[in-house]
Amino acid sequence: MSQNLYDIPLKSIDGAPQSLGQFKGKVLLVVNVASKCGLTPQYEGLEKLYERKRAEGFEVLGFPANNFLGQEPGSESEIKAFCTLTYDVKFPLFSKISVVGADKHPLYHALTGAIPDAVGEGPMRSRLQGYGITANPVPEVQWNFEKFLVGRDGRVAARFAPDVAADDARLLSAIDAELAKQA
Repeated sequence: MSQNLYDIPLKSIDGAPQSLGQFKGKVLLVVNVASKCGLTPQYEGLEKLYERKRAEGFEVLGFPANNFLGQEPGSESEIKAFCTLTYDVKFPLFSKISVVGADKHPLYHALTGAIPDAVGEGPMRSRLQGYGITANPVPEVQWNFEKFLVGRDGRVAARFAPDVAADDARLLSAIDAELAKQA
């Protein structure tokens, strides 16, 4: 990996400087999220997963992104209010970033560079085509709610397509395998 994920500068949804370094030694599920997407109800499953596994050293980290049909148009305060009031989200949210294109955030350069292909790839791409949307080519993030699993050692362990839900056996198995490892 060209850049250590823990060293990449980030901001919390409240604008405070942060990095993934504060989560060192934990298993992370990094998700680009959006409030006005057909997949937005995944917030509920992600929060349940977070609540169920966080005592084991697991974190869900949400990164709002407005890259796909303007489905995250709000300000950070609007996004935070939506997530809290609609889905009672308690997992950490970060400031809005770009996950594709010329202004892609360094975190997403590192994530997509580490694992170019997503598990579960297929149904989402054809669903997008059904709406007349051309999905981004590999290794780019395909849509909202794509998931990157980062192990306790800070390495990207797996990548999951946007329509792989939080209760998908493939995702749960990968999370459990990473939780079983020591940093």
